[in-house]
Amino acid sequence: MTAGTDEGLERWRLILGAPAERATGPLGPRGVARDAALEWLYGRDGDLERRGVRRGPTDPGRSGGSGPSQLTPVDWLDAIHRLFPKETVERLERDAVERYGIDEIVTDPEVLSRVEPSATLLRAVLRTKHLMNPDVLVMARRIVEAVVRELLDRLRPELRRSFTGARSRRPSRMPLARDFDFRGTVRANLAHYRPEERRVLIERPRFHSRTRRHLEQWQLLLLVDQSGSMVGSVIHSAVTAACLWSLPGLRTHLIAFDTSVVDLTADVTDPVELLMRVQLGGGTDIARAVDYAAGLVDNPRRAIVAIVSDFYEGGDQHRLVRTVRGLVEQGATVLGLAALDEEADPVYDRGLAGRLAGVGAHVGAMTPGRLAEFVADKVGR
Repeated sequence: MTAGTDEGLERWRLILGAPAERATGPLGPRGVARDAALEWLYGRDGDLERRGVRRGPTDPGRSGGSGPSQLTPVDWLDAIHRLFPKETVERLERDAVERYGIDEIVTDPEVLSRVEPSATLLRAVLRTKHLMNPDVLVMARRIVEAVVRELLDRLRPELRRSFTGARSRRPSRMPLARDFDFRGTVRANLAHYRPEERRVLIERPRFHSRTRRHLEQWQLLLLVDQSGSMVGSVIHSAVTAACLWSLPGLRTHLIAFDTSVVDLTADVTDPVELLMRVQLGGGTDIARAVDYAAGLVDNPRRAIVAIVSDFYEGGDQHRLVRTVRGLVEQGATVLGLAALDEEADPVYDRGLAGRLAGVGAHVGAMTPGRLAEFVADKVGR
């Protein structure tokens, strides 16, 4: 709450800038500081200026006088962390990096020491790490480690659940919600039925146990397009591979490609190191990567080749289709994954994807969790 406006009006004043002050009233000291921080960032937007939004009364394109123009990225980060809630800070940092290209956020060690680790900043680090000297890379690694740890913590339970086996008829002492035995619980508690309330009081809940799957050795070959547009998929593919690495009955390979092919399998247990090594950009030669993977397959009937790409092939499309057809005819499962991000937005070359589907590949969009379920279903048969 500020001296000149109530909270709701202040929000509108901060969104619309100084031209709205006639309707909202003046800002108090904290509101002025917030306005300066917002103007430092969004005052760069020429479209807002043309629409008369976020323009200061004395300096067109700037509000709050000359204060905002004197802020450095370090000052700005300090200010937004002091003035805004965490979710707003993350949005402001994301806009600074992705919308306005303020590279100092991820290339200045003093700035890096102040930012809040997030997936947005991780993507920015991966895109700009070629601009960083060794000291800055050490600071940037803090962001990579924090975000990868969060992703691993979120994905590991989801991935492992897919490999825990089918339900057994035997009861379990482990009270897991996913194994709740509804019928068994009702039967075991019928003595506590209250007819006047038409409900059963549960004193002894029942749960299913799970059988452990007998898994034969399978290969999962994860091929990741590392062109710049696929950065989100690179992140999630690396983390997914790290999660899948130690699962029973599964031998995982991780292969990155653009016009060349790099086998990263030796680093799969350390996704942080892996991500810091990935070089985003360049052209795309999917055919070469699939040829390489085909050479690693030991038993096609126990192999899954998962290609993470937008399928805009810069190499030989005929060769790619021919190799995929050969793998399928030998009994291998070929997946074409248009996205491997949490949002799984399927943006890809549908023409080439259709040709791959026509020779037996499964093509679509799949999150890391859904990939785990698919793999678990295949290897558990």
